[in-house]
Amino acid sequence: MSNLSMLLDGFGHAFTPMNLLMAAIGVLVGTFVGVLPGLGPTSSIAILLPVTAVLEPTQAIIMLAGIYYGAMYGGSTTAILLNIPGEASSVPTCLDGYPLARQGRGGPALGIAAIASFIAGVLGVIGLVLFAPVLANQALRFGPPEMFSVLLLTLVIMMGMTGGRFVKSAIMGLMGIALSLMGLGANSGLYRFTLGWSPLEGGLDMVSILIGLFSIAEVMRGLSEKKTAISSGNIGSVYPGREDLKQSASSIAAGGIIGFFMGLLPGCSAAVTSFLSYDFVKRISRRRHLFGKGAIEGVAAPEAANNATSSAGFIPLFALGIPSSPPLAVLLAGLMIYGLTPGPMLFEQKGSFVWTVIASMFIGNVMLLVLNLPLVGIWAKLTRVPFSILAPVILLLSMVGAYTVRNNLFDVQVAIAFGITGYYLQKHNWPIMPLILCFILGPLMEQSFSQSMAISGGSLGIFVQRGLSVAFIIAAAVMLVFSLYMVRRTKKRIREERGDSLSIVNAEA
Repeated sequence: MSNLSMLLDGFGHAFTPMNLLMAAIGVLVGTFVGVLPGLGPTSSIAILLPVTAVLEPTQAIIMLAGIYYGAMYGGSTTAILLNIPGEASSVPTCLDGYPLARQGRGGPALGIAAIASFIAGVLGVIGLVLFAPVLANQALRFGPPEMFSVLLLTLVIMMGMTGGRFVKSAIMGLMGIALSLMGLGANSGLYRFTLGWSPLEGGLDMVSILIGLFSIAEVMRGLSEKKTAISSGNIGSVYPGREDLKQSASSIAAGGIIGFFMGLLPGCSAAVTSFLSYDFVKRISRRRHLFGKGAIEGVAAPEAANNATSSAGFIPLFALGIPSSPPLAVLLAGLMIYGLTPGPMLFEQKGSFVWTVIASMFIGNVMLLVLNLPLVGIWAKLTRVPFSILAPVILLLSMVGAYTVRNNLFDVQVAIAFGITGYYLQKHNWPIMPLILCFILGPLMEQSFSQSMAISGGSLGIFVQRGLSVAFIIAAAVMLVFSLYMVRRTKKRIREERGDSLSIVNAEA
C-alpha cells in the first residue's frame, strides 16, 4: 500500500500542466525520432540534455524518458511501410510488417504495433511499480559469466529463425561478429581488422548497416522488379479487426513478458529481446508457416517486447544506477547532472521525483496510443505513393540518416556498400538476420567473456561453476541439437515432397 500511495501522489504531481507538457513533448519528439532512420533515442537525448538545463529535474527527466519510450513506438512505422527499421529493435517487425503492407494491410499492422506497444509499455510500468526492489536485486545475480551464457543462448536461438538454412545462418552470424570487431578493441586498446585503412579505426556503425541492408537494398529490389507502388490495392481498415486482435493477444503477452524480464539485464537491449520474442512466438504459433509472409503475430511480439524492455530498463537504472541500454546511459548522466544519484536511497530521499516520473510513464503511454492510432491512416497512405516518387525520397532519407549518426561520409559509403551486398544476399536467399544480431551481440559477448576471464584468472571453468550460467549453456546445447534435428527433418520432408511430385509427373506421362 505504501507503493500505491506513493504512486497516487506521483500522479498528482504528474498531472500538473508543466509535467504534462514535458511528457507530450517527449513522446512527440520520440515518435519523430523513431520514424527517421539515424536519429536514435541515444543521440536525441544527448543533444537535448543541455537544453533541459532550464527545466526542473523532474520535468527534464520526464521529457527525456518520453523521448526514449516514444522512439520505441515510432520505429515500427517505416519498418512496416517501407521495410526500413528506424531502430535495430524494429528489424524483426520488418519480417512480417512489410509483407502485410504489400498485401494492403499496412493499416492493421500499424494499429497492432501501436496497441501492442501500449499494452506492453503499461504492463512494464506496472512491473516497475510492483517489483522494482525485488527484481533489481535478482538482476545483480547476473555477472559476466551469466551474461555471456545468455548471449550464447540468444545466438543459438537465432539460428532457428531461418528455417533450414542452418549453415548459411552460421556463416552470416560469424560474418556479423567479425564486422563488429573492427576498430578499436574495448579491452586491448589496439586497432583490429582495419587493413591499415584509417576510416575503419572507428569501426562500422549499426545504423549505416541497417540502412544499407534494408532501405537501399529494398530500393534496388523495387527498381529491378519495376515496382509501381508498395501496395496497389486498398489499404483496408486502419484499425485491426477482432480476428487480428485475437491472433495477436498471446503474442503481445509473450513479447511483453520476455521483453520485461530480459530488459532487467544490463546490456540486453530491446534489439535482443525483440528477436527473442519473435522467435519464441514463431515456434509456439499454429500459423508458423505464415511467419515471414505476413503474420500479424510477427508484428505484435517484437513491438510488445521492445516497449516492455524500455520500461523494465528503468528498474536497474533507478534502483541500482545500472543502465541497461545506451539511451539509459545518457539518461543516467542527466540524473547525475541534476544531483540525483540512482540507487536504493533514491526511492527514500527523492521518492516524490521517482514516483512522479513513473506516473508520467503511464500518462506518456496513453498519449502515444492517442497520438499514433489516428495517424495510422495517414502513414498507411505511404504504401500507395508511386514507387518512382518514393524511391528517391527513401534514398535521400537513407543518406541523411547514415551521415547524421557520426557526421561522417564514410558511413554513407558503408550504407551504399551494404545496400548492394544486401540486395544480392536477398536475391540468392542468404539470411541477413543472423548478421545483424551477431553484429549487435559481438561486442557484448567479447566484453562479458573478457570480464569472466579476468575474474577467473583465465579459467573457462567459471562458466560451469555458477548455476545460472550452467542452465543457459545447457539450454543452448539443447536448442542447438533441436535446431539441427529440425533442419534434418525439413530437408527430409522437402526430398519426400519432391519425390512424390516426380512420381505424379511420371505417372501422368
